[in-house]
Amino acid sequence: MKKKYATAQPSSIPPDQVLTTQALTKAYFQGDYHIKAVDSVYLNVKKGEFVAIVGASGSGKSTLLHLLAGLDRPTSGMVWISGKDIYNMTDDEFSDFRNKRIGIIFQTFNLLPVLTAKENILLPQKIAGGTHYPHYFDDLVKLLKLEDRLHHLPSELSGGQQQRVAAARALINKPDILFADEPTGNLDKTSANELIELLLSTRAELNQTLVMVTHDLKLAERADRILEMADGQLTDLSVSVPTVQ
Repeated sequence: MKKKYATAQPSSIPPDQVLTTQALTKAYFQGDYHIKAVDSVYLNVKKGEFVAIVGASGSGKSTLLHLLAGLDRPTSGMVWISGKDIYNMTDDEFSDFRNKRIGIIFQTFNLLPVLTAKENILLPQKIAGGTHYPHYFDDLVKLLKLEDRLHHLPSELSGGQQQRVAAARALINKPDILFADEPTGNLDKTSANELIELLLSTRAELNQTLVMVTHDLKLAERADRILEMADGQLTDLSVSVPTVQ
């Protein structure tokens, strides 16, 4: 069972708001000493919005993304996705919700090594059951130039190909929100540009929300909003562009 918190859902969440957090905090303790990697973050993200999270290494941005996506539990605070309190679900409830409503792209791909590219892409549909999108699968594969790699294992693919498979896997169920943690970090410039164009075109087509952690300020400038993480706290830069170390 996931840990449950007593905080009630805000009554004023607009219907077009896909992601909401309230005093989201992640602290690490060692004896009497503790550090807040994420310190009381409040965040609202609308449907179809592209939000880029930037910041220096160790600022807490990846920790924040993991909390937002339900990959790690907060010390305190709340996260709502599409109006659902993700930390007041059982593990089974959240697993089903995540497979249907959330897409995640990791920097390290996280493909299952014993499955082919096609099997990795279709895994969320297999787990979630319900609606399948065969034409959408074909479109994704074509856009990602994976037609001749579908029956290859991850070990037989280049880094760029593995990341494209990971992107297709994250997108296959047409999630409400897509989280991406440095998705271009291990890619060459050409592969990185192709991946970003795919994510942005899919976002436009599906009115999908995109929350991305990135060190690439040129990429961040394409977002609707730039948020900077520093010392566990989030600042909306909106207009200015920060210096990232």
